[in-house]
Amino acid sequence: MKWIYTKNNRPVRLADIPEMTMDELRAQIVGRCREGRRVVAFFGMPNGRTETVYAVLADDEANRLYISSGAMGRERRYQAITPEAPRFHIFEREFYEDTGITPEGHPWLKGVRYGHDRADHEKTMESYPFFTMKGEEVHEVAVGPVHAGVIEPGHFRFMCQGEDVHHLEIQLGYQHRGVERLMVERYDRSGIHLAESIAGDTVIGHATAYADAIEALSNVEISRRAQAIRAIALEMERAAIHIGDLGAIANDVAYLLGNAVFGVTRTLVINTLLSLTGSRFGRGLVREGGVAFDFKPDHVREFKEKLTKVSRDVELMGEAMFEMASVLSRLDHTGTVDFEAATKMGLVGPAGRASGVSLDVRADHPFGIYRFYPVHKRTMLSGDVFARSYMRYIEIKQSIEFIFEQLDGLPDDKPLISPLHKLPSDSLVVSMTEGWRGEIVHCAVTGKKGKIVRYKIKDPSLQNWYGLAYALRGNGISDFPLCNKSFNLSYCGNDL
Repeated sequence: MKWIYTKNNRPVRLADIPEMTMDELRAQIVGRCREGRRVVAFFGMPNGRTETVYAVLADDEANRLYISSGAMGRERRYQAITPEAPRFHIFEREFYEDTGITPEGHPWLKGVRYGHDRADHEKTMESYPFFTMKGEEVHEVAVGPVHAGVIEPGHFRFMCQGEDVHHLEIQLGYQHRGVERLMVERYDRSGIHLAESIAGDTVIGHATAYADAIEALSNVEISRRAQAIRAIALEMERAAIHIGDLGAIANDVAYLLGNAVFGVTRTLVINTLLSLTGSRFGRGLVREGGVAFDFKPDHVREFKEKLTKVSRDVELMGEAMFEMASVLSRLDHTGTVDFEAATKMGLVGPAGRASGVSLDVRADHPFGIYRFYPVHKRTMLSGDVFARSYMRYIEIKQSIEFIFEQLDGLPDDKPLISPLHKLPSDSLVVSMTEGWRGEIVHCAVTGKKGKIVRYKIKDPSLQNWYGLAYALRGNGISDFPLCNKSFNLSYCGNDL
């Protein structure tokens, strides 16, 4: 047996994970990817003087995860997987940067985040040779890393001919915090706080992934009521950010009425979450073993009242915006990523679904209350800014419908927080959630004493940043803000 299969949040013993040579593991990965499986995690873990490489592939139709491992020898190199399974491109870049093990034949081993603990400290952002072009009218436009306004740092370098973008190269890594290492060192004291801070706009998404991983390792099933409250908060987070994004997109096409209405409406959503948790972003709600706040009857009434207004306002403003010719002329056929390109790049979340990539963890690998209340996947085909915008509009309405369904049938079982057990030794768990940006993956590995010895995080932005660069090709440079807003990716979620 070359793979062990499991499911989302179902731990496996390390001893049960097959181990092969890297050549065998590579051949297995390529073969399984040709059969339709896809990568969700690929990382190394020091094992004495060598490295054990773990690969996690997903079979989305069967709701299964497949795990295998490879033992690196002293050669510190192997034949790259990316040329035959393109989705691996960013995972192998990250693996190379972390371990120094070379995937030979990889087309582009640029650093992902230039972390303090990277394998090769001679490779720096300052010495990186950006892609260049020569020719009449060819010129470079550099933007960032310091931007106007309160946004995160990132550098964008455009190669243009006139107004047309031939190539966009994105440089990230300006705010590496060592989150994965901190998770190992401090998970028992402040793991949930670290998880809430991985990406400040995805507090519920990452906190849920972390809590689910710890509870799964601890063999604890939290109450249905706690699961429902987490899911309500996750959908509130999704609706709030999507509404804010529609406002930002409206602003970029000078549709200021939409910008104003969506902006006010987003505030109403996050202020409603504030009334339950004391935080507009839901900090403090998700805790290992359950949730820290409960719905009282007044909360249920308030949520229904506020979300009824949100639903009505979003529908009125959305229908007006998406029927306006001047808006559509800017959104249609701008920043297009077709299905084939999106699949090869491994796009996830609404950015992928807008290009026809039918992936949604809530449906493919359901977790928490989604195991009992399935979410139907929605996709579009055009892959342009319009599709990425309209997909948000669809998902806002879907999230609000889901919240109403949960509020009408909140389970009354207890407790809100269940006590955890000691973590098992030598085990691995994969925890996946569907954040508003897409697939979030947390992998936790325990050692002989039941302590976490490796923690791997994948924010959906890691896979989608390259999609933004691809979307700009052939577009005017003035389309960049619009394309950027339609992806709305996380810098710190990438930098970790």
